[in-house]
This record gives sequence, structure tokens and C-alpha cells, in this order.
Amino acid sequence: MRRTLLFFMFLTVAASATDLKWSQLPPLPDERGFAGSFAGVSGGSLIVAGGTHFIDKMPWEGGTKLWYDTVFALDKPDGSWRILGKLPKPNGYGVSITTPEGLVIAGGGNATEHFREVFWLDNNVALPPLPKPCAFMAGGVLDDVIYIAGGIETPTATSALNTFWSLHLKKLGAQWQELLPCPGKPRILSCMAAANGAVHLFSGAALKPGPDGKPEREWLNDAWAYKPDAGWKKLPDMPRVAVAAPNPAPVVDDKILIIGGDDGANVNFEPKSKHPGFPRDVLVFDLKTHSWSKSAQVPFSLVTTNAVLWNDQIVIPGGEARPGVRSPQVWGASLRLKP
Repeated sequence: MRRTLLFFMFLTVAASATDLKWSQLPPLPDERGFAGSFAGVSGGSLIVAGGTHFIDKMPWEGGTKLWYDTVFALDKPDGSWRILGKLPKPNGYGVSITTPEGLVIAGGGNATEHFREVFWLDNNVALPPLPKPCAFMAGGVLDDVIYIAGGIETPTATSALNTFWSLHLKKLGAQWQELLPCPGKPRILSCMAAANGAVHLFSGAALKPGPDGKPEREWLNDAWAYKPDAGWKKLPDMPRVAVAAPNPAPVVDDKILIIGGDDGANVNFEPKSKHPGFPRDVLVFDLKTHSWSKSAQVPFSLVTTNAVLWNDQIVIPGGEARPGVRSPQVWGASLRLKP
């Protein structure tokens, strides 16, 4: 894969947030689909790599979650997916970031361990490893600097990392910097967006040990902004929780779009096989007025996935449609301005 100059580093375009019309792109070439995949753009192609699904039974039936290393590529919106190669090892639930120089893969993990490795997918060239193994974090890029917030260090952790790291991609010999963490609770599965000179962090879930010793979630609806020269600032709380919404959140017409996400309302839904899925409304944060509103619903229910700007579209490639159930569907919303 070659590195190609891309002109959409922060998923920011000039269009109306309420004019997005969604349609399906070619589905991923796996009937189950994947959650926790890495996704972005490399060499002009849409990339989806790694991730997990249950191959025999659902999790409440004792099913086994499997991790994958396949890298899929779609060269054009009406084309066919092809296998581009493999990740260094099966991996999921890390951070993938599209930059003008290529696609960066950071952290992630499998059933037994989480990873520190960071590398350019385009040529498998290593970048400095994360300060700690980390998965289920949020990440984004602002002014050639990657930012990563929260996550967990091990698959069985009962508390989230209270961490905020940065890496400058253009400084020779740069290493990860440990920055002042978000003043809110440490969290997993939050959503990040970079816009107007700031990194924005939304929602997620804090963790604590439950009665059985396993991690128990506290659902968060707070919002924050970080400016490198000013630190953290509290933003108005979100209208609802949006855990594991597609990352990084698209920025359209000075508005950040939090697409769906899990609000926790059906966390104990029974029977599990009839779970209705996750919220489909879009939470819209206006960067000019610092206020929240809601946009029209999307025609899909997908979490633990990515939002990728590719070929003038916001693309949501696969993800978890309801607990334990993945989807191969790939959805796109055109950002071309209407005449």
C-alpha cells in the first residue's frame, strides 16, 4: 500500500448535518461481520481490518469470541471487497486513525492480552509503542498529533485507565507524552472528535468491580474539550449516553455528529435474542453555540465501529448491531453539496 495525500484529516466538510442521506455500500465479505475492527483510508481505498465475532453460539449461550487479522480493502464505492493482507496478529478494539500520510493502528488486544504496538498499516513501519497496553480507548488526530484517551490495560480490568496520551507524527524521534487526563471519570468506549483547535471527548463508561468481581459499567453522558495551550474544559452534558458510538465522530458544518451509540437503556433486556438494538438518533453538538440537538435517525444500529470519510461520504463499516450480534453492512452518507 502506498501513502496518499488525503484531504479530510478530521472528517470535517462543508455540508448540512441534517441533509445526510444514508445508503448501503457493498457489505463486508463475511456473513457475520465484525465488531471492534480497525478502519480508515489507505492508498485511496477503504480499509477494514481485524475485529471479532462469535462463530458458534451467542455470548449468553456460552459462545466463544474469535479475533481476526484479515485486512479488507474496497477500492471504489460500487466495487468489490478484496483481501489486502493481514495484521501482524489477530486484533480488535484499538484505535485506527487516517492521516495524510496513511493509516495508523494503535493498541487493541485479544482474549488474553492487550497490546502496546503502534504502526503504519500502509507499510507496517513501527511507531513508538503506547506507554501501556490499551484497548477500548478513544483516539483522534489534531494538527499532526495523535491523542488517545482512556481504555483498559487488560481484558479483565475492573477500572479504566485515567490516561491521556499524545504523539507528534511529524517530529523526528517523538515519543508518547502523558498529558493531564480528562477531569471526568476514567472511561472506556468514549467518542472523540477533533475540530476548531480542540480534541473533544464524549460519553463512555466508567468501570468498577461488581459483586462477582467482574467489571461493572457506569454510563456517562458528560462532554469535554481539550486545547493543547489551555487544557480541559467542561462542555454541556449530552442529551443521553452514547457508549461505543462510531469513532472518530464526524464534524460537518461546524457540528459534531455522535451517531447512535449505546445508551444502556436495554442492558438487562430479556430475552437477549430479541434485543431491539441501539439508539439510532444522531446527537449534534454545535461548535459555535456549544449546544446539543438531535438530527434524523439513521437506518442502522451499529456500535464498536468507526466513522471514516471516504469518497465524499461518511462511511460506517460494520460493527455490533445488538449485543453479541455483528453486521457486515456498510453504510455511507454522501457529503456532496446539492446543486
